[in-house]
Amino acid sequence: MNELVEKLNEFFATRPGLLPLIGIGLVLLNLLLQIFPGPGSGWLVDSNLFLHIGVILSVIGILLIRALT
Repeated sequence: MNELVEKLNEFFATRPGLLPLIGIGLVLLNLLLQIFPGPGSGWLVDSNLFLHIGVILSVIGILLIRALT
């Protein structure tokens, strides 16, 4: 478990903006699904799953940036 945490720490220390960028991408994906719902995406559009995951991931990423610098 410690090795995994160390590897993640090294990975995110060299790429500090990666998690917020992925989160923003998920929020934009949710927006596109709201505008252009495809077939079979009913529960994704109704639950705003990508929006929630994107916001949580962005906040965690911003907190990690502050902690690692």
